[in-house]
Amino acid sequence: MIRRALVCCLTLGMVACATQPKAPVSPVAPAETPVKPGTAPATGPAEAVPEAKVDLPPVDLTPVPFETARANFVRATAAKYRLDPAYIEATLAQAQIREPIIAAMSRPAERVKPWNEYRPMFITQARIDGGRNFLAQHRDELMRVQERTGVPAEVIVSIIGVETSYGRNAGNHRVLDALYTLAFKYPRSGDPAKLEREVRRELFFRDELAKLFELSALEKLDITSIKGSYAGAMGMGQFMPSSYLDYAVDGNGDGRRDLFNSYDDVFSSIANYFVKKGGWVRGGTVAVPATLQAGFEEYNPTDWTPSLTVTELAARGYQPVTPVMAVNAKATPVTLEGSNGKQYWLGFQNYYAITRYNISKMYAMAVFQLSQAIAGKELPPA
Repeated sequence: MIRRALVCCLTLGMVACATQPKAPVSPVAPAETPVKPGTAPATGPAEAVPEAKVDLPPVDLTPVPFETARANFVRATAAKYRLDPAYIEATLAQAQIREPIIAAMSRPAERVKPWNEYRPMFITQARIDGGRNFLAQHRDELMRVQERTGVPAEVIVSIIGVETSYGRNAGNHRVLDALYTLAFKYPRSGDPAKLEREVRRELFFRDELAKLFELSALEKLDITSIKGSYAGAMGMGQFMPSSYLDYAVDGNGDGRRDLFNSYDDVFSSIANYFVKKGGWVRGGTVAVPATLQAGFEEYNPTDWTPSLTVTELAARGYQPVTPVMAVNAKATPVTLEGSNGKQYWLGFQNYYAITRYNISKMYAMAVFQLSQAIAGKELPPA
């Protein structure tokens, strides 16, 4: 959530993973660089064709000196969240501009991997077995959340598996350093065509840094010590500060929302994100394989909003391989580059809900298929 910390391009909202900003920046954000096997994908790989972005308000591209920007930040954050400016100053005095974070953010994007290369990064036998063990270990808590929210336990577990390998790899950067670095030293390419996006990205991270201070005040977090991804996503589910504030839930009733140590809170928060942000449908279908009938052209919409009924998709040549009982249910066609040619799927509302965690059709499919494997179902070939 962030992490995955996100193909976001907005000034406000979320990166990762777990969420997207209120005005599109991008969900997972540093989603521009595909995650390598064995790393925690706090933000998943970008799509070759990202979602269409709404018109954004103008942004001032005039360079602002670091000290001026920092002073303005302290003043604005203190006023907005009713915090002591001296506290903000003292905390920022402990923050460091980290060159490895700048380097990670400025890496040239790798080529976008096709599905048959992408899936093996996330779905391995070790990750499937780990997910089954994790589900068995926390079955009682997970089933309570499933009953309350309608989000299946295996989907919650799959998110944690994809994001942090079941909590084992939640990131080793101080979140304060990550957000401080990107808020005031977001890398500049020198390309005038990229300047507006780079400025918006810096402002986005500056807003996340401000929200980190709000989060500290509300949840009594020591933000000088918590660690996460290089984009500032944190916890087992890799929530950015804005998503932590908006969607985290006190699952165990202890008066705190702890996404680092409380499994009840983590499970409840991921499910709440799906329900509140993605419109998760209890008992609804996520995705089904489909065929595209001969003589019909592929339909590739600009986003993954389910906008056509199964009947309307059939008129475009898309036939589900497995029966779909609710022919009036809306779905979106999803095309993947498989090892044996193109694969066609129909993604329903719950598939769309997963894309809200990270705006990537392949990320959503990986989470879905890992959840299926954890549940003991046979997967189609990659």
